[in-house]
Amino acid sequence: MLNQRAQHLRAALPAGFEAALIGTPQNRFYLLDFDAHDAGHLLLLPDKMVYVIDSRYIEAARAAVQNAEVLLEEDAFKQIASLLKGAGARRVYLEDGIAVAEATRLKEKIPDVEFDTSNTLSSAIMALREVKDEEELARMRAAQDITDACFAHILPFIKPGAREIDLALEMEHYMRANGAGGLAFETICVAGPNTSRPHGVPGEYRVQQGDFVTLDFGAKYKGYCADMNPHGGCGGAWRGKTPCVWHCSAGTHGGHCSRQSGVRRQRSGQGGAGVDGVLHQGVGVGVSIDPAVRRGAIPVAAPGENQERQRGREEGDFGHGQSLSKPEESPG
Repeated sequence: MLNQRAQHLRAALPAGFEAALIGTPQNRFYLLDFDAHDAGHLLLLPDKMVYVIDSRYIEAARAAVQNAEVLLEEDAFKQIASLLKGAGARRVYLEDGIAVAEATRLKEKIPDVEFDTSNTLSSAIMALREVKDEEELARMRAAQDITDACFAHILPFIKPGAREIDLALEMEHYMRANGAGGLAFETICVAGPNTSRPHGVPGEYRVQQGDFVTLDFGAKYKGYCADMNPHGGCGGAWRGKTPCVWHCSAGTHGGHCSRQSGVRRQRSGQGGAGVDGVLHQGVGVGVSIDPAVRRGAIPVAAPGENQERQRGREEGDFGHGQSLSKPEESPG
């Protein structure tokens, strides 16, 4: 039996649909709500999904995956070929981001099937992912709440003598200890001369009084990511992004930029300084973080202004957008 997302995907594909093979981790996660990183093959057939996964993840997959048949991977290509033959499928849609080597192996191992490598499948999945359901929104908000709380937690630690790497580790420990299933990306905490590097790596440098400090971090909660990028001075006021939640969509989405699940909260910093400021650039959040997506006009918030929680677009690792709709009032 297909779950609702798989049913919608099947309906969105062209008439006469026979099969589709999904290999992108984010798309597999979206359909299965199970993360095995880059492992496994998800086969969508007209009446069911089959997930072929190796021994590292088989127990976890069998325990967590619903509405899909889970098979232990032995010879993935032979298993896929057998499933396609049993379903009478002669045409299989692949994602347009599939590696050339992978597509070549499929064609060599399963020569009796026509593989469609156009953007048909990827476009259909991304169109469905544009609208977040309530569970997705709840996870995104939870990820941001953990991230927001982490920022409040780390402020007293940012003082002369603190090493960048120790601050980063404290942030990561806090997020994991307070409900994060992982990190949205590697934590950035740099100070002084190292802040000239937008994606600097925390190191041995010790914060000095008056140093500029840049943070870039985010929690992952049940597969959904947050991203926060405040910056300020040791002993001074902090200015930065609204806790996550801006993004710009790219390419086919026309360069539109909107706010996403954002809440500006005043946070007490050193010397009683709070958090305020404006956003200068955006990233995509949700199942993945895409720091490369920077297109479009970016709305600017007045210092201290509360932002609406608004369903926006999620930018995946491949420059696709994901939209949220229906704004709602944010808590103060």
